[in-house]
Amino acid sequence: MSEFFRTMVKELNDENTTIAEDGLNSSEFSGTVDTGSFILNAALSGSLYGGVPNNKITAFAGESASGKTFFVMGVVKQFLDDNPDAAVFYFDTEAAVTKDMMQQRGIDTKRVIISEPETIQKFRHTALQIIDNYSKTPEGSRPPMMMVLDSLGQLSTTKQVEDTASGSETRDMTKAAVLKATFRVLNLKLAKINVPLLVTNHVYDVVGSYIPMKEMSGGSGLKYTASQIVFLGKKKEKDGQEVVGNIIKVNMMKSRFTKENKKIEVLLTYDKGLNRYYGLLQLAEKYDIIKKVSTRYELPDGTKVFGKAINNEPEKYFTDEIMEQLEEAAKEEFMYGSASEVIEEEVFDE
Repeated sequence: MSEFFRTMVKELNDENTTIAEDGLNSSEFSGTVDTGSFILNAALSGSLYGGVPNNKITAFAGESASGKTFFVMGVVKQFLDDNPDAAVFYFDTEAAVTKDMMQQRGIDTKRVIISEPETIQKFRHTALQIIDNYSKTPEGSRPPMMMVLDSLGQLSTTKQVEDTASGSETRDMTKAAVLKATFRVLNLKLAKINVPLLVTNHVYDVVGSYIPMKEMSGGSGLKYTASQIVFLGKKKEKDGQEVVGNIIKVNMMKSRFTKENKKIEVLLTYDKGLNRYYGLLQLAEKYDIIKKVSTRYELPDGTKVFGKAINNEPEKYFTDEIMEQLEEAAKEEFMYGSASEVIEEEVFDE
């Protein structure tokens, strides 16, 4: 670029305007936060060792009792475990999260700050205060931070609260606009300070659709600003007759970093959170890293074992060599620009 234009950009004196080669402060992908699951990391970032973008908004949506809160808590636990100095600001709009619930899932409650906003405006005000105070600290001195909004669907506007108190039943037509403005402002600010925001939200059936469809509540604000939208469904995982957790069906409805509409399954147990290795066996089988032979699996060295044995001792069977091959397979499966053929996917079952 000529010095003329460089000078022009410099004279603008605008922190939001930069030359693309120098990096766009608010849009650059600056890193990831490990979710605790290799296959979920891959679906979100294209790498087994990636995860949730650490400067973007990620939405986890599902029907009632689909495990959204439980799922996000698994990510929170992993984030705190990986960062001993970190803290999480948890906005609980359903008054459903308790200290005991977090402690039962292994979360260090001394490093979780709970806020219970009644309205969208209160959430926005508190979140912006936290962000502004955090950004005042020099970048190298900031401890890692995560923000969680659980859930968006339960937030009202100030007008709705006032109308309810006065007995008015007038519908607030401004809610969608308030939400859109809220997430637009938060999205830019979070990007500059490398803080992830995880948002849970409800979904509903679209009435009158030609084919069965589900949509997130709350209008288009979150839909447009979230870098990734993950739809969740679940089924119970049993050990004998005892339910020990949930198998979460994950559908990547929107992603700016990986292929959309990819479907995976992750295991979320009540005592340990997200299972690190669950889902890798299916990926290994698909890319012929581990081959299915009758009722057993054949490892690269020719050894044949049952799938249950692999799942019970994953560290033993997923060697460094196999993990290297799986990392390449993950890039092929989930990253844009891979040369793999389009494979028919099963319809995501909510």
